[in-house]
Amino acid sequence: MGIELGKIYHNYIDGQWKPALSGEQSPGVNPANRREVVAYLPQSGKPDVDAAVAAARKALPAWRGMSGTARGDLLYRTAAIVERRLDEIAETMTREMGKTLPEAKGETARGAAILRYYAGEGMRKVGDVIPSSDGEALMFTTRAPLGVVGVIAPWNFPVAIPIWKAAPALVYGNTVVLKPARETGATALKLAECFAEAGLPAGVLNVICGSGAVIGEALAEHPGVNGITFTGSNAVGKKVGMAAFARGAKYQLEMGAKNPILVAEDADLDLAVDATISGGLKSTGQKCTATSRVIVVDDVYDAFRDKLLAKVRELKVGDGMEPDTWLGPCASDRQRETVLSYIRKGVQEGASLLLGGEQPPEGTLADGYYVQPTVFEHVARDMTIFREEIFGPVLALVRAPSFEAAVEAANDSDFGLSASVYTRDIGRMLAFVRDMEAGMVRVNAETAGVELQAPFGGMKQSSSHSREQGQAAIEFFTSIKTVFVKG
Repeated sequence: MGIELGKIYHNYIDGQWKPALSGEQSPGVNPANRREVVAYLPQSGKPDVDAAVAAARKALPAWRGMSGTARGDLLYRTAAIVERRLDEIAETMTREMGKTLPEAKGETARGAAILRYYAGEGMRKVGDVIPSSDGEALMFTTRAPLGVVGVIAPWNFPVAIPIWKAAPALVYGNTVVLKPARETGATALKLAECFAEAGLPAGVLNVICGSGAVIGEALAEHPGVNGITFTGSNAVGKKVGMAAFARGAKYQLEMGAKNPILVAEDADLDLAVDATISGGLKSTGQKCTATSRVIVVDDVYDAFRDKLLAKVRELKVGDGMEPDTWLGPCASDRQRETVLSYIRKGVQEGASLLLGGEQPPEGTLADGYYVQPTVFEHVARDMTIFREEIFGPVLALVRAPSFEAAVEAANDSDFGLSASVYTRDIGRMLAFVRDMEAGMVRVNAETAGVELQAPFGGMKQSSSHSREQGQAAIEFFTSIKTVFVKG
C-alpha cells in the first residue's frame, strides 16, 4: 500500500479533470506530520462553481429520465470500485485528516455499504394511490427530484458524509455539485474517480475544491442550485440556510452538538467507561455525535471517574498510520488551536483539569497537530466547556444528585443531536427515551454511531429538523407531486 504523495489534483467537472480557472493550488499537509505534503488541490472560485452548476443542469434531463433501477445499477458499480480501492482511499483519508487507518478503512467500507443501500432504493415505490371522490378518476402521488443539489461536506467523515448525501440525491434523479472540505479534497476526488470509472454520465456528479467561504457561499446563492445539504458549524450553516431561503431553494442543515452520556447509579460502570472513551475520544473527538458531557449520578461518580482516568491514561496518541495508535492528531493546526483555547477557557472558568490538556511533549509528535486526551471535572452548567461544542478529545465530568437531575442537566443545552444512558432499570430507560431532547437517543450504547439505514438528525440548534440517511432521505431530495387523471 502507498499513495502518491504531493500529487496535483484537479476539479471534476462535466466528466473531465480541470484545474481551477484561476490556476491556483494549495498544499494539503498531513496533520500527523506537517512537513509531509499529501496533495496539491485546486483553489477554485465562483467561475468554477458556475461551470460545475452548468454541467449539472445540462446533465439533469437525461439523468432524471433514467429509471431508478438504472441509476441504482451505477451506484452498485461504484460501491464495488470503492471496495476495490479501499486501502488507497483509506490511506489518503488518514494522511489528509489524521484519523487512524483502521477507522479510515471502516469508514470507506461504510461508504460502499451506503452506496449499495441507496442503489436498492432505486427499486422502491415513490408514491401512493389515493381514493378520489370522482369514481371515473385516478388520483395518486409520485415524487420529483429537486434538480441540481449542492453538497457541502465536512472534513471529519470525508467518505461517509459526502456519500450519504450524494448517493440518495443521485438515485432519486438529481445531479450533484460536491464541495468537500479544504482539508480532505484528495479523498473526495478519489471518490469522484470511482464514480467516473463506474460510468456515471458526464455532469451528473461534479466535485470542486476551494475555500468554504468562496465555494460554499457561491453554491448557496447560485440560482441554478435547487437544494443545498450542509454539514458543519452552526455559524456557517445558518448563513447557508439564509442564503438558500432568500431565493426559495430547499436546504438541509446538520450542525453543532454537545452530546451527553448519563450514568445512572445501577449502570455497569466498566461498560459505561468504555462507551464514554469510545464515544468521546475516538476519532480525536472530531465527530458531531461525540460524547462531550459525562453526567454521572453522585452515588457512583467517584468510582466512575477513577475507572475512566485509569483507562484514558492508557490511550496511545500518535500518527494514524502507525498500527498501535488509538488517537490521532487534530485535523489541522487551526482545529488544534481551537481545542486548546477551549481547554484554557475551562481552566480559567474554574473547572478542574484532571488529565491532559496540552500538546504532547517534544519528540516524534512535535511536527503534528496533537492534543492529549483531556478530562475535566467540577464543570458547572454555565461554563463554556459545558455549553459549546469543542470538537476535540475533551470530556467534561458533571456530578448529578439524582437520575432526574442528570436528565435535566443533559437537556440544558442549545443542542440536541445524540444522547445516551447507561442503566439496567427499564423505567429509567423509558423515561430517558421520553424526556431526552435529542434526535437520536441510545440506551446502553455510546452516543456516536448510527446505522446507515436509520434516520440521522437532531433537535434544537443541531439541525434544520430534516433527516438524513435511510429512507428518510427521500423527503429532502424529492418533492411530492399529486396527480389527478380523468379519462
